[in-house]
Amino acid sequence: MVAEHTGLPASGTEEDAAVVRVLSYNIRSMRDDRAALARVIRACAPDLVLIQEAPRFFRWRKAAERLARAAGLHYVTGGATTAGPMILSTLRAHAERADDVLLPRTPGLHQRGFATAVVRVGRARLGVLSCHLSLADRERYEQAGLLLEHVAALGVPHAVVGGDLNDRPEGRSFRRVAGALTDCWAAEPWGGEFTSTPQEPRQRIDALFTTDGVEVLGCGVPLGLPGVRDADLRAASDHLPVLAALRVPAAD
Repeated sequence: MVAEHTGLPASGTEEDAAVVRVLSYNIRSMRDDRAALARVIRACAPDLVLIQEAPRFFRWRKAAERLARAAGLHYVTGGATTAGPMILSTLRAHAERADDVLLPRTPGLHQRGFATAVVRVGRARLGVLSCHLSLADRERYEQAGLLLEHVAALGVPHAVVGGDLNDRPEGRSFRRVAGALTDCWAAEPWGGEFTSTPQEPRQRIDALFTTDGVEVLGCGVPLGLPGVRDADLRAASDHLPVLAALRVPAAD
């Protein structure tokens, strides 16, 4: 599904709020076309990028730095230290603090974690969490609950969560997250809906969510966005990215 929408607002600072562009992207450990990946991220012009499946093995920090530099961004936190989730940002988003979280691991299944941070954009403060939930239903549901606990523990009134949930909107883990947070696509659909797979997208397993008080100005796969080429989207990863523009109120 592709939503009718005139455009996505640019980043900006208002008297009582900040407009923040956030991108969530499973990049498959940069095993695909890295130049295409950087072009897609640059064209989306995000203030924050919530990565899943970041490089996490040999020389992973150098790989993360190369991606950040190619995309015109800076490394904030995550990667091998979170078993995959990572946060990148522009200098516009000043990181006040960051924390890497490893989740309880079920024997025989992959280690999972969260990359978290609190950033300031203008006068707005925003909690940020990047996640990649389990393929196993029971573990994934437990991780969805832990996700909500960690969002609350950030200690800020406004937050954004992005990630690969490995679950569709009708699934119980997706519904657990969406029951407590705002599903950005459902709130203000823009661009494309489905994120997997790029060759023939037919399911939405990647999403962005916000806490109450954050206004969603538009959210979806950046199909047709100037500078984002279909060929790059297909070449960059085995997932499509999700881009949102959010209006975050200024902090008290």
